[in-house]
Amino acid sequence: MDARSEPVNRTESFPAGDPPPEGAPRVRKRRLPHIGLSGKLLLFTLAFVLLAEVMIYVPSIAVYRLNWISDRLAGARTAALVLDAAPDGMVSPQLTRELLHSVGAITVALKRDNTRRLLASSDMPPDVSHHTDLRDIGPLTAVSEAFDTLFAGDGRIIRAVGTPPRGGGFVEIVINETPLRKAMLQFSRNILLVSLAISALTAALVYFGLAMMFVRPMRRLTQRMIAFRESPESSPVPPEEPRRLDEIGQAEREFVVMQSQIADTLQQKNHLAALGLAVSKINHDLRNLLSSVQLISDRLAAIRDPAVQRFAPKLVVALDRAIAYCEHTLAYGRAQEPPPERRMVEVASLVRDVRDTLGLSEAGQETPDAPTIRFVESVERGLTVDADPDQLFRVLLNLSRNAGEALAARAPNDPDRDQIRVTGRREGATVVIEVADTGPGVPERAQAHLFEPFHGSTRRGGTGLGLAIAAELMRAHGGDIRLVTGTIGATFQLTVPDRPVDLEARRMRRAHG
Repeated sequence: MDARSEPVNRTESFPAGDPPPEGAPRVRKRRLPHIGLSGKLLLFTLAFVLLAEVMIYVPSIAVYRLNWISDRLAGARTAALVLDAAPDGMVSPQLTRELLHSVGAITVALKRDNTRRLLASSDMPPDVSHHTDLRDIGPLTAVSEAFDTLFAGDGRIIRAVGTPPRGGGFVEIVINETPLRKAMLQFSRNILLVSLAISALTAALVYFGLAMMFVRPMRRLTQRMIAFRESPESSPVPPEEPRRLDEIGQAEREFVVMQSQIADTLQQKNHLAALGLAVSKINHDLRNLLSSVQLISDRLAAIRDPAVQRFAPKLVVALDRAIAYCEHTLAYGRAQEPPPERRMVEVASLVRDVRDTLGLSEAGQETPDAPTIRFVESVERGLTVDADPDQLFRVLLNLSRNAGEALAARAPNDPDRDQIRVTGRREGATVVIEVADTGPGVPERAQAHLFEPFHGSTRRGGTGLGLAIAAELMRAHGGDIRLVTGTIGATFQLTVPDRPVDLEARRMRRAHG
């Protein structure tokens, strides 16, 4: 046959780490059969029960051997009394054979008072291969001799020594070890069968018990994890009643809580993603519209009317802020605020801008046509804060607008009752500004997530973004915002610390100056 047509049945080896050449046969790795938690539990139970049986078997087989030999020595002691009582030691051969057969020994000897006497013997005693002294034998020696008997083979002759019937000395017998070995093997087989039965029964009981208590709940929990992985936004399924109070029940409850939290977070992320895309589109078009409005406001600034001259600069500043905020949002493409550009700002001026933007009147200037919500300013004279004016304005505007909406919800309003109060003071290197109202206050259910997006809204239809934005801007300044409890209405306190002075940089500027 042509060598090219012979079938090839060989395995080629390639250097370790090098990929096999193209077209080379691929050797499939054999995977071990998968054993689940139930199977592993069954195997471990069987192994541990068998190990316990082995620990019981080792001393048992040693005790069995000692008892077997002790029974032969007891028979030898009885025979020694009979033979010793015979007149002049004359015993017929027939009686000797019957006594040796009853004892199961080849020879029986008795030592007393330094005299060793052979009481009975077969015609030709064989050579002794092993000696056992039962008068002083330890546990380890008993175990080692038991296993020596099991593995010695048939036909071995041993000499066993025990205590005599009375007085000092000893009684000894020479026996064939084969019956002892067969009896020990039979005992071992019985122990093995009993051990296997006990192991199977115990393993079955433990298996079914643990399967109902642990494996089944773990399998149910695993199925919930798989279902949650496939559909993470689905609503969690509560555990079956009655709920367990042990660690597995706690794991099930904690998993349901975690599943609910993750599902809420994913829904919030999707909401934020959709909202971010919508805001980006709105800001893109809104920036163009605001640019057109800015051109119109520039023309209004040229009109000589006093009222126009008073409000036109504020309109221009408001439009500039709106355009800048739209540009920042489009530039970052996310809800992250730009770093604050801090400088010393007069607090009273910012508060007045907030009041004018909301269209509220200050205390003592109400008119019949003015809003019925009073705006009260109580800022220290000449108070300045080291902050970004635009960002701090947004914070004050959000808080004041929320206060105005809370007060407007209980219309008709009364200026003596419905008020927004803004106070400001300096405490060392920190400026404290408080925005308070006399409204219904913040509900307790909203206080836990007050500064989180989509959670901190206190009115129907609100998004809760205003307080979240305010908290983010205050953190960027190294400050804080918190709700002051125990006041009438709602009081929010802002803390803005001054920036630390870089003495080395100031010395360098003075030196260059």
